[in-house]
Amino acid sequence: MIKTILERDDLQTLSVESIAYLAIMEILEKKDPELVSSLKKELEDQRNSLKLIASENYSSIAVQMAMGNYLTDKYAEGHPFHRFYAGCDNIDSIESRACDLAKKIFGAEHAYVQPHSGADANLIAYWAILIKRIEAPFVEQLGKKNVAQLSNEEYEEVRRLFSQQKMMGLSLDAGGHLTHGSRVNFSSKMMKNISYGVDPKSGLLDYAKIKEQAIKEKPAILVAGYSAYPRLIDFEKMRDIADSCGATLLVDMAHFAGLVAGKQLKGKYNPMPYADVVTSTTHKTLRGPRGGIILCKEEFAPFIDKGCPYAIGGPLPHIMAAKLVAFTECLNPEFETYAQDVILNAKTMAKRFVERGAILVTGGTDNHLLSVDVMQSFGLTGRQAESLLSRCKITVNRNSVPMDKNGAWYTSGIRLGTPALTTRGLKKSEMVLIVDIIFDLLAAAKPLVNSEGVKSKAKVDIDEKVVNKTIEAVETLLEKFVLYPEILI
Repeated sequence: MIKTILERDDLQTLSVESIAYLAIMEILEKKDPELVSSLKKELEDQRNSLKLIASENYSSIAVQMAMGNYLTDKYAEGHPFHRFYAGCDNIDSIESRACDLAKKIFGAEHAYVQPHSGADANLIAYWAILIKRIEAPFVEQLGKKNVAQLSNEEYEEVRRLFSQQKMMGLSLDAGGHLTHGSRVNFSSKMMKNISYGVDPKSGLLDYAKIKEQAIKEKPAILVAGYSAYPRLIDFEKMRDIADSCGATLLVDMAHFAGLVAGKQLKGKYNPMPYADVVTSTTHKTLRGPRGGIILCKEEFAPFIDKGCPYAIGGPLPHIMAAKLVAFTECLNPEFETYAQDVILNAKTMAKRFVERGAILVTGGTDNHLLSVDVMQSFGLTGRQAESLLSRCKITVNRNSVPMDKNGAWYTSGIRLGTPALTTRGLKKSEMVLIVDIIFDLLAAAKPLVNSEGVKSKAKVDIDEKVVNKTIEAVETLLEKFVLYPEILI
């Protein structure tokens, strides 16, 4: 049971953050005690584990508080100062300020902060690009004002033209994202999907080969970006490739947006001067709330702003408020230091893995993540490594490696990222220690063999003493880096 705040003996010494969270818990416990139990356990679990999920981070208390309020009660379909609902004056102010800050941070001509996720952002962007390229010229050619004025036959022709368009993105096993054209995703169902990969030996992007493929296929949309590619992308070359085949260049910077905001990706490695449209999440390296954002050149703005009715209904005003808070935090000089440390920590981890004899995809990293081929390095599947590490309070995610023979479920690799632990204050020396802990654990494990002599792809055989030693090492390390020390629950 949560003790009533006013009855606490230590009330005068509690931080404002602790009082706020205790108040929230006290209110929720009256509605659902089991929910409060789960919330408390989640904080405990996150405090006592090494979070190495490359796509996760820790948002500030201010960001979290901005999400939990009465703004969630408002419908605000449309965009700032052009709504389909009355009573949105305050939402207009919040959303327009968030857009202005996003433009300032990234040097963008236009910003749209309504997407609920990175997948939503990509879906909206794809539709906007297709409508700009196909539907708008078609409607104009027929002398109509908008698509609603088309006859059924004319509208079917638009749909047919849409279905004939191609998109070209990085394949999933090479480090791309589901929304970049995976067969199980909407992106390959709304357009014809053409995937490009990486060099099978180096694991690196082969720009000459990508250009040759693009000229042959002539995609309407060329997607640059990644979910598990541990190197930087040369966006100057991707711009040249897009121009060579007449494609619209869309960059998905969901994973590295914080590195751009933190001014660590410069020149040809900064997508903003080269891309027509840029999509991102706001909760990874940006350290904001779970959500999405689209940045674009002004010519795409009228189309991007129609996320509703394209794909989403009402935006989430409370999440846009939290995005505003996160963008404000990005303007703090400390954020540049943070972004720099994220990369430094990742490079330190990669260097130590190689020193210990592990095989990394591309041999290292230039950004916030690294991919370890655990099949080559330890004879384990990604699922075995992920499960064992999780058991020892180290959270990573299994991930495919290029041309992965174990498929997307078991995989041959694991992906590690440094954004969350860097937020928590861990530095280079801790990264070396973490790699040693992980390496020693995985090296001590073997695939579990059943009574018939068949090796499991999911379970491992390991001495419990090693497991206990690993857990103790993790707990000892994290004692120095308390997560959310302001919160006492």
